[in-house]
Amino acid sequence: MTETEISAAAGPGLRERKKERTRGAIQEQAIRLFRERGYDETTVEDVAAAADVSPSTVFRYFPTKADLVIYDDLDERMFEGYRSQPPELNAVQALRATLRSSFGSVLGSQLAVQRERERLLRSVPELRAAMLDELTRTIREAAVLVAERAGRSPDDDEVLALSGAMVGLTIAAWFATEGGDQNDRFVERLDRGFEMLETGFSF
Repeated sequence: MTETEISAAAGPGLRERKKERTRGAIQEQAIRLFRERGYDETTVEDVAAAADVSPSTVFRYFPTKADLVIYDDLDERMFEGYRSQPPELNAVQALRATLRSSFGSVLGSQLAVQRERERLLRSVPELRAAMLDELTRTIREAAVLVAERAGRSPDDDEVLALSGAMVGLTIAAWFATEGGDQNDRFVERLDRGFEMLETGFSF
């Protein structure tokens, strides 16, 4: 194996891990400040100072203020996980396995950040509008992945239906789940939803 191949097999390099830590620290401080002071009342300069970076660094990781809330790496992790599913699984089975493992790993402080992001996305008009664009992008990317496994076009009717159902199921399960055991219940609801997509509904 070449040095490049060895590096790729070993996973993200030091530089990438450092970038992820910096991105995470910036977003964590942003979410905290938005919660404490309000979204409109907090500036990018405030976020930069709290994260001990320059405003230009914040914009390098998050091109807009809204991105400080909208961004998460769950989609990227999910898409990577989907591509790694065994080829004998059909599209629904692969999505079910991927979502179960991806969201099942969101625990503790990660889950708290996700819940705070949700609150902001629902309560701030600017973020609600930006989130629609993000959902549209997610459906398009999901359609490409489903199409790859199914051997179809991303604009195939069935591919689009499944991609939209995936996003819709995730949103419905997330917003319907509250309480101390919310992560377990959310994953359970999500898994049950995909089971029904796979086997059919009882009504």
